[in-house]
Amino acid sequence: MSGRVLMVQGCTSDAGKSALVTALCRWLHRYGVTVAPFKPQNMALNSAVTIDGGEIGRAQAVQAQAAGVPAHTDFNPVLLKPNTDTGAQVIVHGHPIGDMNARDYHDYKRIAFDAVLASHQRLVATYQAVIVEGAGSPAEINLRDRDIANMGYAEAVDCPVLLIADIDRGGVFAHLVGTLALLSASERERVAGFVINRFRGDIALLQPGLDWLERETGKPVLGVLPYLHGLQLEAEDALPRGIEAKPDAQLRVVVPALPRISNHTDFDALRAHPQVALRFIGPGETPPPCDLIVLPGSKSTRADLAWLRDHGWEAAIARHLRYGGKLIGICGGLQMLGRAVHDPLGIEGEPGSSSGLGWLDLETTLQAGKQLHQVHGRLAFADACVRGYEIHCGVSNGPALAMPSCVLADGRQDGALSADGCVLGSYLHGLFDEPQALVALLRWAGVRDAVSLDMCALREASIERLADAVEVHLDTGALWKLLGVDFAPSPMSVARGRGLG
Repeated sequence: MSGRVLMVQGCTSDAGKSALVTALCRWLHRYGVTVAPFKPQNMALNSAVTIDGGEIGRAQAVQAQAAGVPAHTDFNPVLLKPNTDTGAQVIVHGHPIGDMNARDYHDYKRIAFDAVLASHQRLVATYQAVIVEGAGSPAEINLRDRDIANMGYAEAVDCPVLLIADIDRGGVFAHLVGTLALLSASERERVAGFVINRFRGDIALLQPGLDWLERETGKPVLGVLPYLHGLQLEAEDALPRGIEAKPDAQLRVVVPALPRISNHTDFDALRAHPQVALRFIGPGETPPPCDLIVLPGSKSTRADLAWLRDHGWEAAIARHLRYGGKLIGICGGLQMLGRAVHDPLGIEGEPGSSSGLGWLDLETTLQAGKQLHQVHGRLAFADACVRGYEIHCGVSNGPALAMPSCVLADGRQDGALSADGCVLGSYLHGLFDEPQALVALLRWAGVRDAVSLDMCALREASIERLADAVEVHLDTGALWKLLGVDFAPSPMSVARGRGLG
């Protein structure tokens, strides 16, 4: 087996694959090992801009942070961004190659796999270890043919696999045994062990089940990870569950859960802030009274704009502003706030134009070239640093842009602020992440005594907690052997180059 590559696959979506890869990357980084995260194929609408000017899933950007390296397109060579229930924009090595329906993409996988293996080879040649994240479940037998995301990749590069399951869902033993049963003989052979995730309770009560699992399958349980509450890690795609109680909240924020919402991680800092109570409002829910409405990014701006109208948001926003509320639009949300959105080339669907909500005097035309930039600058209405990234096809023009929301370090102006100061639009994802910008925006929205919150520091602390959990709860000796090290290194020994060389 390839001694420097270790893959994490899950029995289900959201089993904890992303978190475990993040944890393993930081754990290895602590020991001085040069490590890269890798996800051959990702399907997500949360994406990030890389150091080489491309686009990858946000989970891989967080894993790169855990590994102590800049995010690179090789970490996620194939990214699928759904724009309908049966189709997606296909992004290869950071750049879109076009839209495909599911059947066409299935045929394209042979070519996509070449991109996956090219990235794999570059990473293996550059890093001492590569920690790979699968997608969904390897037991989805309808997707086995031409699989490039799970066992198809693992078989091609001959790497060991850890299988993780979420005990908090219930049925963890059925998930693990059933997944193994649906694998081929060679695939079962490369499963090196199990990890059970999100356990809470008395481990002694679980032990008989673990003993049975090892006897039944002949595979070791490499550890049971506890349920770590309060982790501040960016979700790969799913919207956050539930509503957190915020007894000290001074600002009520609502965000429409658009059908093709993208980069909802923009709101992580607001969700984490003690003075903010944020809710995502889905179909069938009436937009509630609030202090701030934020229109998020969208992969299908015109279709999601129509969804807003169909679900009563146009009237709700007008009423909200009439009573003194504030309104922000980010990326696609900014485009919706203008007079019109034009898509003459059919970039996001059928060619045509849609009337915007009309709160900012600008129009947007979607173009074939996607804007991908990491940017920083200052808010135009406050002395506050802002940092983020742009991912959009639209080019906006109009008088509203003469009063920008941000002034960027590269000399460009971003977004718009209405003359009455109540409506703000920006193309910047990550608008709330910088502590200074977050405080300034909360004060603009009405929180006069807004306190600072450092989202990057919170994320870093969560990554450290994950690495601690690996050190305490997993069989690290077995992990070193799977990575080709026949001893348990000390931090100093690996730092001196005796680890995976």
